[in-house]
Formats: sequence, structure tokens, C-alpha cells
Amino acid sequence: MQLNILVLPGDGIGPEVTREAIRVLEHVARKHQHTVRLTEGLLGGIAIHKTGQPLPEETEKLALEADATLMGAVGLPEFDNAPPEKRPERGLLGIRKLLGVYANLRPVVAYESLVASSPLKDELVRGTDMIIVRELTGGIYYGTPRGITTENGERTATNTMFYRESEIARVARMAFHLAQGRRKKVTSVDKSNVLENSQLWRDVVSGIGRQEFPDIALDHILVDNCAMQLVLNPRRFDIVVTENMFGDILSDEGAVLAGSIGMLPSASIGDRLPSGAWRGLYEPVHGSAPDLAGQNKANPLGAIGSVAALFTYSFGLDQEAKSVERAMEQVLASGRVTADLKPAGPPASTEQVGKAVCDAIG
Repeated sequence: MQLNILVLPGDGIGPEVTREAIRVLEHVARKHQHTVRLTEGLLGGIAIHKTGQPLPEETEKLALEADATLMGAVGLPEFDNAPPEKRPERGLLGIRKLLGVYANLRPVVAYESLVASSPLKDELVRGTDMIIVRELTGGIYYGTPRGITTENGERTATNTMFYRESEIARVARMAFHLAQGRRKKVTSVDKSNVLENSQLWRDVVSGIGRQEFPDIALDHILVDNCAMQLVLNPRRFDIVVTENMFGDILSDEGAVLAGSIGMLPSASIGDRLPSGAWRGLYEPVHGSAPDLAGQNKANPLGAIGSVAALFTYSFGLDQEAKSVERAMEQVLASGRVTADLKPAGPPASTEQVGKAVCDAIG
């Protein structure tokens, strides 16, 4: 196959972890005789520095032409007090909307070799294996009206949590489809005891499950209870589906279970392309960590795991994806990992971990 991929390294440690992800991507492609065509674009803080915009028009054009987009990380502290439209994160929201990637899939797996890396007790973490499905292009991050204004002499702030029934239904179907290939259980997370938005969410998800997926067990849980259950009994979860802001928070909590936020990959996917593949945006869950940038210390496994997801969802290359996942497990078991995973010996560098994954693939 020819794999046409846009690369957006972004800010902070983004370029470093993306470099290792590309190393693994090209290694696997050569091994399986695929041709990789890479283009690189600007997104986030680096895009603001070079073009004045967090999502330049050229990047939009490249994203729409690519089969898949692989991203590093976005965000720099120098923009913390900038207007919302001039912050790096606005570029991230913009490219998600542009590509129509409405479902963010975040696997949370407690690898046996990393159980001790979690601050939770081993017996709680061991065996955790879930996917958090986060609705990605609606909700409070996109709703209008929004903004900070002055009213009667004092500042007021407004954000709007808005969902259409169709937006809820499509991400619910994605969650149910994923559950059919796993343990056939979906947990829907909301705040329906307080929010009308969540009441609609619960009603739509219940209807989809009852009418279209009667073979899947569905339960509902309030978001505050879900946050607690993730650390008390994470093995109870298989597929977790929720709205945008709740998913953002809960999936970062999943880093505690995985041992480090540097371990978590993600795939943001939308409708199928004419080729039958999913249009996808792939990125590690972690942020830009500017304090680590340029030191060759960042954990690249979240970015490398996102390459495995890219092979699966955008190109249907399951064998290639599994080879990456197996290699990651071998590297973790070897203990040749970065400092965030608390290795017994000297920590490996970002580059050393990337090369170790390639060596394990063979």
C-alpha cells in the first residue's frame, strides 16, 4: 500500500516523540513492503510563531489531502494569557473539527511489566484493559455562546454545553461496535442528575443500545462516581463512552492505571472514506511538557502506540499494528524505558526506546 500521512510534530516534546513514532512507522512499512509518503505541517505554538495562526490554511489543505494525520503535542506556556483564538490549543480543536473526527479512542492497558509503576495497589491495577470513547467535536469545548464579557460593572464568563441527538448517536454506535469485538460491555458516563444535556445523552445512548445492539450489556454511571471507580475497580470497565469534557478528564485519569501518561496513545476517527478506511488523527494523550523539550528524555511509547492505531483504523493493517504492540510489550518487559516508568537501571533516552521498538519488531 501507499500510506499518505501528514505529520504535525507541534510543540515541546512533540517533535522528539514524533520522530521516534516515524522511525517505527517507516521500519514497519519497509518490513511489509508499503510505501510511505510523509508531508509535514505546522500546528499550535510553532504555527503561531511562523504564521500568526494556530492552524494555518496550508495545514488545513494538507490534512484534507492526507489519508491520516500523526500529531505530536500542542501547547506552550508563553501563550497561557493570549486570547483564546491565538492559543495553540485552538489549532487542535480546529483540526479535529476540520477532519470531522468525532470519536476519540483512548486505550488504557495496565501492562504486567508496569503494574508496579502505578501509584495504586498492584491488585487493583492488574488486568485493566479498557477503551475510553470520548465525543470529540461537540459539547462545551465548541458550544456557543462563549466568552468573557462585562455586565453591570463585573466580568462574566459563559460556555455552552450543546449536543445534537445525532452527535450523541454516532459516537454511541462507535462504542457499541467496539464492544462487539471485545467483552460486549459499554458503560456510558454522564451527569444526568443535574444536567439536561446529560439527560438527553442517557436517553439517546439507551435507545441505541436497546434497538440496535441488544447483545451488548449497557450500564450508566455518573461522572463523579466513574472517576472514583476508575481507581477503585478499573477492571469493571471495558468500553467507556462519554461526552467531550468528561472524556478529556477521565482519560487523563487513566494514566494512573497505565503507569504514566506517556504510555497512552489515542485515535480520533470520523466517518469512513470512500476507500473504506476511517479518516483519522493520531496522537499521544500527553501534553507538550516544555520543561522536558530537547532533552531526549520524553517517553515516546504513547506516540508509537498511536502509530499502531493508525495502521489499524486508517489502513486496515492489523498485522502491522500487532507487530508494533508486541514490540512495545517486549521493550517494557526488558526494562529499557524512560525515567517516567521508574526503571530498575539507568533510564533510556527517547531515541533509545524508539530504536529498541524497531529492534524488537525485527
